[in-house]
Amino acid sequence: MFFRIRFPKDADGEDTMRRRKFIALLGGAAAASSLWSLTARAQQPATPVIGILWPGASPPPPPRMESFHEGLRQFGFIEGQNFAIELRYAQSGLKQLPELAAELVRMKVDVIASFGDLAPRIVQQATGTIPIVAIGDDLLGAGLVGSLSRPGGNTTGLTILSPELSAKRLEVLREIVPGISRVAALWDPTTGKSQVSMTESAARSLHLRLQIVEVRKQADVIGAFRAALNEQAQALNVLSSPFLASLYREVIDLSAEHRLPAIYQWKEHAQAGGLVSYGPSLAAMWRQTGTIVAKILKGAKPSDLPVEQPIKFELVVNTKTAKALGLTIPSLVLMRADEVVE
Repeated sequence: MFFRIRFPKDADGEDTMRRRKFIALLGGAAAASSLWSLTARAQQPATPVIGILWPGASPPPPPRMESFHEGLRQFGFIEGQNFAIELRYAQSGLKQLPELAAELVRMKVDVIASFGDLAPRIVQQATGTIPIVAIGDDLLGAGLVGSLSRPGGNTTGLTILSPELSAKRLEVLREIVPGISRVAALWDPTTGKSQVSMTESAARSLHLRLQIVEVRKQADVIGAFRAALNEQAQALNVLSSPFLASLYREVIDLSAEHRLPAIYQWKEHAQAGGLVSYGPSLAAMWRQTGTIVAKILKGAKPSDLPVEQPIKFELVVNTKTAKALGLTIPSLVLMRADEVVE
């Protein structure tokens, strides 16, 4: 419906002038309204973006991302409502990490979560200003932070204490596999040598012969098992590494095929068919990462956030796998276990 606005004529016939003034008034009001709308939109805070750099060849498997979101939700952050995620993973291998890190930096994400010892170091090389939250095997030993209590720089996160845990897993193996004298350890060289040196020291004290076998890419796994069997390894210790963790299915299957008892870091691997695991809760580690990221999004500086450490460790034993390998798990080990998979 249209309305015609009539302007009364005065004695001097000024209706045309009145029309012009009225139209000018409408135009000014419309312009002011448009300017207010643009200003209001400009003043709205931008949605924060979290970059994730994962060194695996495929997206992080459960329960990683689910637990990460749980940690963020504790601080009121819900993806799609008040933050977004940009996930990058090394589909073409670890050599792709610098390119992916640079891409996240160009996007000017608000914080980058990265995992292992290699990926955080690459992100540090790409930016000195964007906050970095890392889950590392040994953040201090790898030189990623200057101090656990006051990390300084733009990096904080969690250290898994992997060197100490890798050594502890040798003790668990010796309890479960009676009479062993030779153990092979799968090692991802990008994690540094601290795990190797501490595991070697533990092997000497336990009178075990330790063989370190490098795994640099997925295709190396079969050759690593062949090398271990050629040296007559009686058990396998899978050292901590996000890259090695992403290959857990291949390692579990080859261990079963060659009847080689193996110990892992994450309980999810024992639940998936591995013999035994000992380490912190994977879900708890990623949940903690989410809470640290949330604190940074709320204004905390990474240099002021102490590096966190796991406070609980889980022993999980798969008795079905033990039976398939012809092993009987000692009752004392079963009593200590946090979970027994049957």
